[in-house]
Formats: sequence, structure tokens, C-alpha cells
Amino acid sequence: MAFSTGTLNDIAGVGAGERYGKSNVELSSTVFEDGLIVGRFAKLDTASIDLLDGSGTPSLAGVVLRSVSMDLESGQAIDSDIYNQISYLRSGLCTVAVKTGESPAVLGRVYVSNDGNAHDGLATATNTDVAVNAEFIMEIKTDTWLIYLAPPPGDIADHIGDAVGAHAASAISLLDSGTFTSAIEVEAALAEIYPKIAVAVADPSDAGALPVTKSATIALTSTGVVDTRSLAIPAVAGTTLLLSFDVDAGDLAVTCAAGINVAGNTVMTFDTAGEYIKLEAAQVAGALVWRVTANDGVVLS
Repeated sequence: MAFSTGTLNDIAGVGAGERYGKSNVELSSTVFEDGLIVGRFAKLDTASIDLLDGSGTPSLAGVVLRSVSMDLESGQAIDSDIYNQISYLRSGLCTVAVKTGESPAVLGRVYVSNDGNAHDGLATATNTDVAVNAEFIMEIKTDTWLIYLAPPPGDIADHIGDAVGAHAASAISLLDSGTFTSAIEVEAALAEIYPKIAVAVADPSDAGALPVTKSATIALTSTGVVDTRSLAIPAVAGTTLLLSFDVDAGDLAVTCAAGINVAGNTVMTFDTAGEYIKLEAAQVAGALVWRVTANDGVVLS
């Protein structure tokens, strides 16, 4: 391989596009763009290994390698009229050509220039460039780095760029050092919390059923007759319902499946706009029931 010192165990003379170590995944392709440059990153474009060219969201294939069968050195272009196959490193240790002036941290993240200019395909330490699942190991010489490229190099960038599906909440553990929940992952904790956060819910209209599985604020509207609503036993302790009489075109009666106070009242009658009542789910004698926590004008019976 290309060792300027001629000593096989001396990495200091290695140029870009050289493998290093034995645990590498090296692939080859007979379909490639003319002019691929040894030691630079290339992309996969419709089954062809191509040069980076500034196009958006490239799928990085790996680093173009120097081959013992090619009379090419680091930084030289591969002529497709002369060579019918190229090799590229998909994962492992290799050397890469670097954009001048880049200063990575040891074991820091490696990026790839893709601005549609002469720097395309060069490694960088600039986090606004294309992210690749690789880390900087050491500088071999000016503008040549040894990196560890992990498989598959494109997945991490895609993952980070996914605005809605990067992490499933069910796959994220929950420490909960304050012992606020028995859940051990975020999805379960959210399912526990959400029912207790009040959200606006539409009035189910005459003879409709009010929600019992989540907290809600509901603006009730009567229609000119004696409207009714039904309210079942609460499903989750700690949930709340705030019922307000928004539009008064006649009385409105809400009937609960069980008593909502110590007196055992089950009917809440609204007869004047602006009246409201707040209920909270609590456990009484081993069963969940609604309990009145605030009442302004609503008649209980």
C-alpha cells in the first residue's frame, strides 16, 4: 500500500483511502461515476457509487479506497475508461482526505463537506455539514485523518434528521429519581400523565355522554328543551371535569352514574349561563367516584 516510509507498521506515511486494521467491511461496485476520488466519501445514487455534488440528503456509501490493482494514489481520480471496478469502505478503520483547516476533537464526530464545490466528499469537523456515523481517531498528516466508520454510515444522519420518529417514547427509559411514577419508560409515563391534564372537549350535545377517561373542560350548550347529559363512573383517579354553562337556551341536567358528594346527589342542573361545576375522580370505599371540588350556581339533587 502507499507508505512513504516503506515501513508497514508506520502509519505516519499513509495517504487517504487506505484501510487500517483487519475488522473492516469493504465493498466493491462495477457501477460508479467517472472521476471518483480516492480517499473521499462517496454517495449511493440509484445503485451507482457517485461523487458528492451538493445535492440534498445524500446517502453516504463510504470512503473510496485505493486498490493494489490500480495505479492510483491518495487524492487521484478514478478513470472509468481504465478501471471497471472500485472499492469503498463501508465500516472499519480507514484514512480520509480532509478539508483544510478542520480541527476535530479526539473521538469527536466526523462530517462530510457537500456544498457543490471542490471540497465535496472531504471529511470535516463542522456539524452543519453532512453527518456520518464516524469518529476521528488521529491525524496522520496534514489534511489526512484516521477515522472509525461504523455501519451503516448513513443511518445516524437520517435518524437525527427525523423530526417525528427519531425515538419511540416506548424505547426511552425513565429514571424518575423523584419516584413520581411506577413507569420505567417514557411512553407509559405519558399515558399516566396525559389523562390528568385538562383539554378542551366539545359538548356531546343533548343526550350525549361526557368523557370519563381524561380530564376535560366542556362548555355546555342547551337547545331550548330540557337538555340532558350522562356521566359514567370515572376511569382514572385524579382526572378532573370542569363543566361550564356556555349558552343558555333552556335548562340542562347532567346525571351521574353514582353520587358526586356525601349526600349522594347524582344530578347537576344548569339554568343560568356562567354557572360551572368542577369534579375530580377519587376513590371512596374502594371504588372510583366523582367528587365536587367547586360549584358556582349549579343545583344538585
